[in-house]
Amino acid sequence: MSTTTLPGPDGQPRCRWCASAPEFLPYHDTEWGFPVADDRRLFEKLCLEGFQSGLSWRTILAKRENFRAAFRGFDIERVARFTADDVERLLQDAGIVRHRGKIEAAIHNARCAQALIAQEGSLAAFFWRHEPDPATLGTPQTASTSDTSVALSKALKKMGWKFVGPTTVFAFMQAMGLVNDHAEGCVVRAQAARARAAFAKPGRSLG
Repeated sequence: MSTTTLPGPDGQPRCRWCASAPEFLPYHDTEWGFPVADDRRLFEKLCLEGFQSGLSWRTILAKRENFRAAFRGFDIERVARFTADDVERLLQDAGIVRHRGKIEAAIHNARCAQALIAQEGSLAAFFWRHEPDPATLGTPQTASTSDTSVALSKALKKMGWKFVGPTTVFAFMQAMGLVNDHAEGCVVRAQAARARAAFAKPGRSLG
């Protein structure tokens, strides 16, 4: 058994990190590393990665449904209309991470997302243009940033987005399937690879 994997409940090898908390296993097996083209999910994940800054993903994952309720399902149009009253409401919500800067950044980023969608057609089309060539990637789970996450972070910051540093963006890319960072030998790595192979890249011309 590889040092980067552990046997799961079914005896099949999985990324070692998914054994560190019970809620990680379903997240690892059904979400992490599978390609996403839905703008709402992409926006949600980037917001949650911003909230994770300085915290653990387990903390955020445990509160994810609370975040979804508090942020109206991460509907970009609705979050963009949030006001100062909504900020105060969220600061009183014990079910989420009550950090004024991160809350205000999520609302601000919704407005940035609106502008980006108007320019690019969708968040998905923009993000998937930053998918790295798999041949340029190193051994899975050995890096916390990449050239492409640095480039995407710079592009987002130039457009005014907040809490989108290279490490945050790299975690977003791992989770949303822009890279397949499942460990070599992980049973889900091949599943994610098949999903990526069948995935129609958003914004790509059909001609």
